[in-house]
Amino acid sequence: MALIKELLGKTPQFGENCFLADNATVIGDVAMGKNCSIWFNAVVRGDVHYIRIGDNVNIQDNVTIHTTYKKAPTNIGNNVSIAHNAVIHGSTIHDNVLIGIGAILLDDVVVESNSIIAAGALVTKGTVVESGSVYAGVPAKKIKSISPELLEGEINRIANSYIMYAEWYK
Repeated sequence: MALIKELLGKTPQFGENCFLADNATVIGDVAMGKNCSIWFNAVVRGDVHYIRIGDNVNIQDNVTIHTTYKKAPTNIGNNVSIAHNAVIHGSTIHDNVLIGIGAILLDDVVVESNSIIAAGALVTKGTVVESGSVYAGVPAKKIKSISPELLEGEINRIANSYIMYAEWYK
């Protein structure tokens, strides 16, 4: 059973039809919408600031989501996929976003809607990822605009697939 831990009077809240893997960890001031999933070894730690997560969000294996004490909360919109081993720290992610495997988002990053952060990218403090773009590299920079094929074939496909995968485990 997942570790769901109250801390400092704050208990994580979950919407309808969420899946938490047996060894997922969710602590403190965390609120999640419906049809979300938190996969194996993922940690969502709302201990020093709040974390808000929309609907249809998948947080894949070994992801870490955290905040900065009294400075940088984490806000995640709807229809977001955060791939294996990514780190989201004090960032804001809008709707319809794919965060690639091993990507790192630092404090005060804003990822606008309909965007992709490539695998292994390092998005440095305060970066604003413009809507409809793909960012890659270390440090991450815009490499191209999102095509309709990428929006449907990657962002939406992965988000929808993880809703299906979660049903297999329930």
